[in-house]
Amino acid sequence: MDLKGKDIITLEDVSKEDIEFILENAEIFEEKLKKGPLKVLEGKILATIFLEPSTRTRLSFESAMHKLGGRVLTVSKDEMTSLAKGENLSDMARVIEGYCDVIAIRTPIEGAPKMIADMVSVPVINGGDGAHAHPTQPFLDLYTLKKEFGKLEGLKVAIIGDLKYGRTVHSLAYALAMMGTEMVFVSPRELRMPDSIIKVLKNKFGVEVEEKTKIEDIISEVDVLYMTRIQRERFPHESEYKKMKNVYRLDSKLMKNSKEGMKILHPLPRIDEIAPELDATKHACYFSQAHNGVPVRMAILAGVLGKI
Repeated sequence: MDLKGKDIITLEDVSKEDIEFILENAEIFEEKLKKGPLKVLEGKILATIFLEPSTRTRLSFESAMHKLGGRVLTVSKDEMTSLAKGENLSDMARVIEGYCDVIAIRTPIEGAPKMIADMVSVPVINGGDGAHAHPTQPFLDLYTLKKEFGKLEGLKVAIIGDLKYGRTVHSLAYALAMMGTEMVFVSPRELRMPDSIIKVLKNKFGVEVEEKTKIEDIISEVDVLYMTRIQRERFPHESEYKKMKNVYRLDSKLMKNSKEGMKILHPLPRIDEIAPELDATKHACYFSQAHNGVPVRMAILAGVLGKI
């Protein structure tokens, strides 16, 4: 499998074989790290352009690059760049490509990573664009599931919360469909998965998705609860957010009806949709899930730079 020079803007840019290749190499890198530092990307530079808040995505990309022996240049706020002077994002990206070998970008502007990828000669990885897509998050989600269950096909995953604005779940649904994983969507009707995505799942992958409004209706039959927060920053009006913000909360009482080996995932940050009392249970996987972002993004970076 050759990912050299490939942009990763949406999950439509990768195949099932690409996903399997990245997951296999993430496992290899995780094992190699136990033996000491790596020099796979020595002499290479990653530029991270993060114009929206980020902890896990930005730091795991930067950690991955450092662990591979490479270096990192970081842009983290509009006001700290020439964007504050009126420079447009495309001009800034054209300049930055001369300083680096690969770009990871997060922006509130949907479609901006694609626009930049079409302009620059280095690989561009989308770290999240508005409510559109977050294509690298599903790689670490799938990697976590594979580590926990030893498989992806045959599992049933409930994706819960803000499915309308959640770029993570938009990408995850596409990835799960590619891997033959069954899904059920749980959300308020106002925040249901967009019809455009459901149409793709049905027409391209033959997936007939269940839609529910209550966790209680599905908790006894699924292998995974993939929780997400209600995203305040995506709502056009504060009043709409307040109506939705506490709609789901997973706690020990609700978990009494879950399957024995059921796992809880969450892309984080969480607000109050998972009670802290569940953190120490055998069900909780969200912190290890976040940590899995490092070997997964090591595989992605090494892949697009032609080093695996």
